Amino acid sequence: MLERQISGQIQNGLRRQAAVALIGPRQVGKTTLARTLGEAQNGLYLDLESPRDRAKLADPELFLGQYTDRLVILDEIHRVPEIFQPLRGIIDEGRRNQKGTGRFLLLGSASMDLLKQSGESLAGRIEYVEMNPLNCLEVANEKEALMRLWVRGGFPDSFLAKSDEDSFAHRSHFIRTYLERDVPQFGFRIPAETLERLWTMLAHSQGGLLNAAKLGASLSLTGRTISNYIDLLSDLLLVRRLQPWHANTKKRLVKSPRVYVRDSGLAHALLGLTDFGQVAGHPVLGSSWEGFVIETLLAFAPDRSLAGFYRTSAGAEIDLVLQLPGKTKPWAIEIKYGLTPKPSRGFHHAIEDLNADKAFVVYSGDERYPLNENTEAISLRELSALLCK
Repeated sequence: MLERQISGQIQNGLRRQAAVALIGPRQVGKTTLARTLGEAQNGLYLDLESPRDRAKLADPELFLGQYTDRLVILDEIHRVPEIFQPLRGIIDEGRRNQKGTGRFLLLGSASMDLLKQSGESLAGRIEYVEMNPLNCLEVANEKEALMRLWVRGGFPDSFLAKSDEDSFAHRSHFIRTYLERDVPQFGFRIPAETLERLWTMLAHSQGGLLNAAKLGASLSLTGRTISNYIDLLSDLLLVRRLQPWHANTKKRLVKSPRVYVRDSGLAHALLGLTDFGQVAGHPVLGSSWEGFVIETLLAFAPDRSLAGFYRTSAGAEIDLVLQLPGKTKPWAIEIKYGLTPKPSRGFHHAIEDLNADKAFVVYSGDERYPLNENTEAISLRELSALLCK
């Protein structure tokens, strides 16, 4: 379902602009989707990790000038950052020749370098679409499949592995590849061991308030350095900083963001948790489920939705505040692992503070039913489907 939605976003973007950038972490399925779109449109695909394909772009204007009537797909665009400036000229020339849309589909495994480069050179000429891992509406409608998705994460090779051990091995290799190859490839000289320790610490404190100074003390680094490293992991689409919701209230609000390892399977691999039994017996259980639910819901939230969390010094708290486009009142969402969801007293106080339009408790069960006059218990699948409507 989400893949069809992303495909539609790409096609709509190509009708409006000369270029669309499809961004997402490695091995999430960007290339497969792009190739499918390319085949339907007689597109030209270039893998810029291939020396042979990179060599074709030694003179971009000359080479790409031969394909003005075809969609050109440039995969791993960050490998050739110097291509952005010629692309700008090619796009502008196409506009003058009445070929101003649907020219290029750019694929990148990070937002950071891609957004920086294209923001400098392709402003007003490009749209962005983010592709996330598999989600609960793309797997079988069974409790076992949902639990497997949570434990293994949404990267297709990990989710579809023949065994938990194979899945864990895949994720461990994925982590090493990012640390030892991809980070240096983006121009950052950070010891892989240091970044892995930080990433693991974030997994241990999944959903915790960011305290850069405390993390830095554990790694003998400054708080500013820690913040820069977390910026990097965020730009690589591996970590999410969920910002506090700022409301017009006299309450004292928490100001630090919460930090999540975005893919639950990667969080479990960083913690050495191989299967459901190990996750269920680990202190990260509840916060891991919380992060999994938040990533799922944000993937389905409509464009221009606003998201954050709400927490006061007095204990009023909402795990996810979601304001949909065109709405003046937000949704309040509490997340509970287990089959007997019971919202906290602080959740009810927070609903009153924000004057929330709807209130839900997302839990591990399948039924939807009222908990009181203004709060419903709901499954992750059903709330995800509700956001798609």
